[in-house]
Amino acid sequence: MANIVDAVIGLFITKPEFVTVLADKQVVHGQDFILSCEAKTEDVTVSWEKHGQKLRCVEGKHKMRKIGTNCVLEISNAEDGDEGNYTVTLSNKLGSTSCSAFVRIIIKEWRKVEWKQERMLKSLKTFQICNEVKELQFLTCGPVGAGKSSTINTIRSIFEGRQFIDCLAAAVTTTSHTLCYARFQIANEERSFPFVFNDIMGSETYSGVLNEDIISALKGHIKEGYPFNSQFPLSESSLYYNKNPTLSDQMHCLVFVMPADTISTQDQKFLQKMKSVVKAASNMGIPQVVFMTRVDLACPIPKENLQNVYKSKKIKDNMQKCSNELGVPVNRIFPVLNYHEQIHMNEDINCLMLDALTQIIHFANDYMLKKSSQQQSKCE
Repeated sequence: MANIVDAVIGLFITKPEFVTVLADKQVVHGQDFILSCEAKTEDVTVSWEKHGQKLRCVEGKHKMRKIGTNCVLEISNAEDGDEGNYTVTLSNKLGSTSCSAFVRIIIKEWRKVEWKQERMLKSLKTFQICNEVKELQFLTCGPVGAGKSSTINTIRSIFEGRQFIDCLAAAVTTTSHTLCYARFQIANEERSFPFVFNDIMGSETYSGVLNEDIISALKGHIKEGYPFNSQFPLSESSLYYNKNPTLSDQMHCLVFVMPADTISTQDQKFLQKMKSVVKAASNMGIPQVVFMTRVDLACPIPKENLQNVYKSKKIKDNMQKCSNELGVPVNRIFPVLNYHEQIHMNEDINCLMLDALTQIIHFANDYMLKKSSQQQSKCE
């Protein structure tokens, strides 16, 4: 008799199918969220997995429900650990079927960026620097492949209104393309602007630019064209040595360029090397900032939408790690994305860079005003 009943019931059972499937979600840290889908029939057993493992329900945290044909997973108070790939499986005697969705946890936006470039660009183009110098000088410094040259190219591109490549950029694992001390004026076809970026050889743990040369550049002792030597620092007897640098020759801001995706794996000896440069710049009163590049490789959130860069906990954590390692305050660390894959201009890339550039130009100008005031006081 039981076999007959099972056979009759079997006539009405169909293989599990979805009417609607799970959808990827982006959830703000601390919020409750729901994953749901709909089965074609009620005659299914529902199971949930996370990263391929059976989901272990925690009381007060997870709630699994099946309401008719609707399959629901409720998760309270989203945390970092809730991020991941969730799979729901429908099964019965005739088989099973599954669908998955990725849940990404974001934090509340903790730093604001103006995502319209026109006003920022106009403000920078009309910025009046102090009268003590004709140009503000910025020195870029960082590991090979971090994006020093790409940063300069990106800034030039923004002011040019087109992709501009004036200095070769090194690949992630190669040696530095910057072999000589180079000076890059920010300009477009109409005019030059009072911002100059000075590019040096990449720094490595046991090779690359020497700290002595970085410090000499900060002090204004290095002339353009100096061929870097990773074994010996610039000699005072060299034709490239500027014996009497003026305020205009000196650097007004030190810009570390660090890769966001490898902050945690940087060699400690290299970081110690950079810390000594930070200390030297601090002793001279020169402001130090960090442009944290390659944010798209460090976290999928800004990769999917750059405007969410300050909603990424990963980026925020990496900024804090960078601050701890170099000794540069978090409010002087700026996540940026350089042009590297794109062939057309991108306003989000521009706005993130312009936001950082606006800040450091003010830092450099304030430094110059203070430096000028100190020199005047000494002369009185």
